[in-house]
Amino acid sequence: MKVAYQTDIGHQRKENQDRVAKFTAPDGTLLVVVADGIGGGRSGDVAAQITVDHLGRQFQVASPNSSLEAIRWFAREVQLINDEILQKSKENPKYQGMGTTLVAAIIFDQAMVVANIGDSRGYVLHDDLLTQVTIDHSLVNELVKHGDITEEEARNYPQNNIITRAIGVSADARIEVNRFDLGAGDQILLCSDGLSKMITREQMMRVLESNLSLTEKCSQLVKMANEAGGPDNITVLIGLAEDQEG
Repeated sequence: MKVAYQTDIGHQRKENQDRVAKFTAPDGTLLVVVADGIGGGRSGDVAAQITVDHLGRQFQVASPNSSLEAIRWFAREVQLINDEILQKSKENPKYQGMGTTLVAAIIFDQAMVVANIGDSRGYVLHDDLLTQVTIDHSLVNELVKHGDITEEEARNYPQNNIITRAIGVSADARIEVNRFDLGAGDQILLCSDGLSKMITREQMMRVLESNLSLTEKCSQLVKMANEAGGPDNITVLIGLAEDQEG
């Protein structure tokens, strides 16, 4: 899989608390990660960095070699990260209240396992259909699920920044983990809410289906989120599944 990514401070924040990375295991399996730090004054970036560093380190030491192993691996490692962040929050007052969202994927030859907690998202573009493959842990998503507001209303809902789960905020980091098939030509998109709240799925799809390079697609999506106001940090990662021989 070819991968490109970009992160941007946006127009209204004083620092970028998003983190993004790609790691390759010795057997060629890929791990891609987007984390969006929250809370704790200026220490959301610390929680996001701890998350990315821990996952990358553990993945390169002993990466899972099957989808089932990957599901268990994510559950185990995210709980360890959660414990570490909670411990740091207790030890140092400046870290109190820090946490992070996470969306990450382990990519095998013809499948991927996606994990998420919070409102950073994962999408898959397959056969001209862009599908969100993560579940937002947010107040507005709960309202949408219960039929109180529509998806369109959720985009501009006054409390659309309230998340109901994150790493580092409670003893139990309950992540969603799912497996999806991947075929040659499919694209994956991981992003922080600085992108997903500012542009529509149709806009994302137009960029993904364009003839731009992966790097140019990332830049274009970031640009569009900034042109829509850029109130938050914006992080985009795009992967293109290739033929196994390619």
